[in-house]
Amino acid sequence: MNSGDTAWVLTSAALVLLMTPGLALFYGGMVRSKTVLNMMMMSFGAIGVVGVLWVLYGYSMAFGDDVGGGLVGSPTELFGLTALMGTDGLEGGFVSKELVFTIPSMAFVAFQAVFAIITVALISGAIADRARFGTWMVFTAIWATVVYFPVAHWVFAFDGAESEVGGWIANRLLTIDFAGGTAVHINAGAAGLALALVLGKRVGWKRDPMRPHNLPLVMIGAGLLWFGWFGFNAGSALAANGQAAEVFVNTLVATCAAMLGWLVTERVRDGHATSLGGASGVVAGLVAITPACSAVSPSGAIVIGAVAGVLCALAVGLKYRFGYDDSLDVVGVHLVGGIVGTVGVGFVGTAIASAGVDGLLYGGGVDQLWRQAVGAGAVLAYSFVLTFVIGYALQRTIGFRVDEDDEASGLDSVVHGETAYDLHQTFGGVRTPGAAIATDRATAPAGADKKESVEA
Repeated sequence: MNSGDTAWVLTSAALVLLMTPGLALFYGGMVRSKTVLNMMMMSFGAIGVVGVLWVLYGYSMAFGDDVGGGLVGSPTELFGLTALMGTDGLEGGFVSKELVFTIPSMAFVAFQAVFAIITVALISGAIADRARFGTWMVFTAIWATVVYFPVAHWVFAFDGAESEVGGWIANRLLTIDFAGGTAVHINAGAAGLALALVLGKRVGWKRDPMRPHNLPLVMIGAGLLWFGWFGFNAGSALAANGQAAEVFVNTLVATCAAMLGWLVTERVRDGHATSLGGASGVVAGLVAITPACSAVSPSGAIVIGAVAGVLCALAVGLKYRFGYDDSLDVVGVHLVGGIVGTVGVGFVGTAIASAGVDGLLYGGGVDQLWRQAVGAGAVLAYSFVLTFVIGYALQRTIGFRVDEDDEASGLDSVVHGETAYDLHQTFGGVRTPGAAIATDRATAPAGADKKESVEA
């Protein structure tokens, strides 16, 4: 066990966990004020549900020994994680008995748990303003179990790490996905598209203004996502080493290029470079560099970021052309950005990077390109089909979409009994003078009525 590597991975896990509250702010600022709390609660709800399931059987399904031809790990092998506990006290320390490379298995558990959490939370942006919170919580449990945990096994479970036999995309197809372009972003983007189709369009879509209600929240959320993403990508090295440093730089510069690409596209197309565009470009760049950060040079990272910024800025308009209501552009940013980054490895990957593979433009031919395309396509198809089935089943049984009247009133007050902004003096907020007098009299000593009345 290496204490420096362990410290970096645990720090990275905390950074990635911060990304989900950051996502809640990002999404919350983009919706109308009457549903901001509901939007944020969908992210926090995902933390609760997925965190518990990950410990019980999710980690075992993702990283346990394969039981299905590279498709899924054994859900019972590491159930409850007790098999990964235990330390040896050497020279006053506690050295873990179970390791993944040079870090304790429990550190790896924590790091991968926050990946699972944010993947589920990402989906919620596609169905903002119109989903039942209770059904969403049920959906998170089902989707994590039948979609994310198996896909994480495909992509992240390498032979000989935690399990003897891992997933098919990592070990047989040899697709390069360093930190989750397929398992996280293509997976969530395809699921968001499926759910948007199942739930249908928001009331008034294309007719009523549905502008972001708080752009400063969006910018703060994007900043927290960018900050946490260094743990997401550089932490995936699972060590404090040169690879982590290279990945860190690639993550930084690709995001910068993507933001510029999005802003230039807005300026040319619309005449304005907006704060929402800047924040969205940041996220698009982070998404795109995630699978490629170990396979490209910094100049290659700039190319991937710039292409993602332009294409994602153009892709967010596809929902109006094809008629699907992806409320917060999960498809345009995460699905498209994930595809750009994953397939981009097949073009601008270079053997001088730590992944050690040349893409088409570096003389490697199409060998890595087809592997990247197949990996991306397999996850996209699996996630879309399974999510559509899950969403449709929930809609037909317990109901997934809220009533139109509730949607018009706003989910914050209807579902949660709260409002995000108390802008008026009401009995639920500031007491009226009469109410204050009545309360004071109820607790005043005998004989004080006359004096308090005069003072009032």
